[in-house]
Amino acid sequence: MNKKHFTKLLLILILIPAGLFAQGINWDTDGTSYTLLEGSQISRVSLPSLQKTTIVTADLLIPKGQTKALAIRSYAFSEDAKKVLIYTNSKRVWRQDTRGDYWVLNLATKEFKQLGKTMPESSLMFAKFSPDGSKVAYVSKHNIYVEDLATNKIKALTKDGTTKLINGTFDWVYEEEFDCRDGFRWSPDSKSVAYWQIDANTIRDYFMLNTTDSTYSQIIPVEYPKVGEKPSACKVGVVDIATAKTIWMKVPGESTNNYIPKMEWAGNSSEIIIQQLPRKQNETKLMLCNIKTGEAKTFYSESDKAWVNVNNRGGESVGWDWLKNGKDFIWQSEKDGWNHLYIVGKDGKEKLITVGDYDVINLLAFDETSNVIYFTASPENATQQYLYKTTLDGKGKAERVSPLNQAGTHSYNISPTGKFAQHRFTSSVVNPVSEMISLPEHKPFNEAESIDAKIAKQKPRKNKVEFLKIKTEDNITVDAWMVKPYDFDSTKKYPIVFMVYTEPASATVKDTYSAGSNGLYSGDMAKDGYIYVSIDGRGTPSPKGREWRKAIYRKIGQINIRDQAMAAKELLKNKYIDPTRVAVHGWSGGGSTTLNLLFQYPEIYQTGIAVAAVANQLSYDNIYQERYMGIPQENREDFVNGSPITYAKNLKGNLLYIHGTGDDNVHYQNAEQLVNELIKYNKQFQFMAYPNRSHGIYEGEGTRAHLNTLFTNYLKQYCPPGGR
Repeated sequence: MNKKHFTKLLLILILIPAGLFAQGINWDTDGTSYTLLEGSQISRVSLPSLQKTTIVTADLLIPKGQTKALAIRSYAFSEDAKKVLIYTNSKRVWRQDTRGDYWVLNLATKEFKQLGKTMPESSLMFAKFSPDGSKVAYVSKHNIYVEDLATNKIKALTKDGTTKLINGTFDWVYEEEFDCRDGFRWSPDSKSVAYWQIDANTIRDYFMLNTTDSTYSQIIPVEYPKVGEKPSACKVGVVDIATAKTIWMKVPGESTNNYIPKMEWAGNSSEIIIQQLPRKQNETKLMLCNIKTGEAKTFYSESDKAWVNVNNRGGESVGWDWLKNGKDFIWQSEKDGWNHLYIVGKDGKEKLITVGDYDVINLLAFDETSNVIYFTASPENATQQYLYKTTLDGKGKAERVSPLNQAGTHSYNISPTGKFAQHRFTSSVVNPVSEMISLPEHKPFNEAESIDAKIAKQKPRKNKVEFLKIKTEDNITVDAWMVKPYDFDSTKKYPIVFMVYTEPASATVKDTYSAGSNGLYSGDMAKDGYIYVSIDGRGTPSPKGREWRKAIYRKIGQINIRDQAMAAKELLKNKYIDPTRVAVHGWSGGGSTTLNLLFQYPEIYQTGIAVAAVANQLSYDNIYQERYMGIPQENREDFVNGSPITYAKNLKGNLLYIHGTGDDNVHYQNAEQLVNELIKYNKQFQFMAYPNRSHGIYEGEGTRAHLNTLFTNYLKQYCPPGGR
């Protein structure tokens, strides 16, 4: 249901173009060079010459007594660039590999030593150099430790951590729905650490069963707050490195009825800034907290009739965009109906930076010296994305920086000074390509290696993607893409297959090379004779303004389902589409949509393949469902009216339902509840349970090949391909 990081969508296979977001570059602080990982070595590239120098060779990363260099998962330099922190031997925690081993390489002495030697293997999380480079702090087994790099002495900063009382990181739901993982921050003066503490003792465990790895089943508990239950208690403290004494911030409000999804040092070492949301997530409060007294003062707030956004940049709750040496910061808000950038001061005063009837998609970079701010937007076409700039003082107009001849989706990794960038581009006809450029002129460093030069060498795409605007009988215009068979003959009738998601976490209609492809289908749908379509209706996070995105509030499973069905109804007016061969499929939220379409509009859709669907909205987690649907104690009917299980009795067509029994995200109980309801009404269907597989259904030998074969065979059997 959420996006980001092999998300619950599992649409990564379908939506994200391969290589577009592959591992990029790490900018040096002066912005004139960057480093990158090349196998077991780290190189530095100077700009604009592109001269490369190896700064960490593989032989420096061989532990004593061993013969092989460590496999680097990621790395980070100290602020003075004299030491390198190496992350290796990583293990997955829910969504990402955030637990592993850390080593420090001293570039001057070549000393290479492991941190946390007394800790269990692969148990360290989020290790970070102190700003002065003398220490490293990390989390292990739900406590925070600091290690002196000169003496190797390890000091516990917290000692009360358990699986339910979590210091320096987060519980399942904070990670899944707020992207909160790294739960502590060094102070600028290296004397203290600010951190979150999550008390999940009041959160009931959801018990999953592992029945495949031993003779007797194993119980796998996950603290998982279902919708309608109060959040886990959350508080923020600041611990002094010298004394290991924590001062807790006196954040007003009941801790089990509010969230703190964002926290940072407030541009100095004497106060921190936090963002607090109430349980309904319809108001944001920004507070400054004195680290000596713990006093918290709200200086800025805003509310929305639906929900407010957490305001993350870069996909995770890390970082705050400070200006004027910590006096002001950049903030995003939809308060005027569009997602815009503001400058907000610690006195609560604000100034609009971006002006106009368009959405800022992402803030990318800014430079006070040159009075410029860079962001992505696409005022004319919601399926695309371009680089724009304007002035930080709010007096300028938005200017497109991306080349006019490159229509599609652009992404950028901009240097700290805003002078250089790694530029990536893709579209429905351009396989992802990249180049290094200078800004603001957007000039490639090397014309022979430019994006334009690389595009000229690409072969034309076989399956042409058409982008459509469909106006429904409700006077709603939606974006869609369509791929027709290679041998398309307008005098014949072809089957049509819809790929759906259509919830607030993700949009599917993007002008990228992945548009029109199906990672679940074994073969080529266009070659086999299918028309393949995806539609974005209201509620999807497209840059079409607040009203478009938030029309879905308390209407998931209703308004988004109708938009899909009414758009399909319009497409079926085309004589080349066979109305007796209409199929739909989706994963997670898309699985829920598939079920709702099949059950609510059986006159349109005859075949559906739903994977890992939320069959009952009352079974999902509190943060996601309550953000978009409200609290069920107040409007239970909305949850019932939007849940596929409510309409299961209407099934007339062909249903293949797929779920992993080890799904910690959308629990397997959804499948069993839906199966019971279908049995109750004697509705015949096909069901595939993947033993002990998670939400992604990829673990185990042969799993993905089996899933793809199952998907393809079912589609071909019940929605046969080819023109007739």
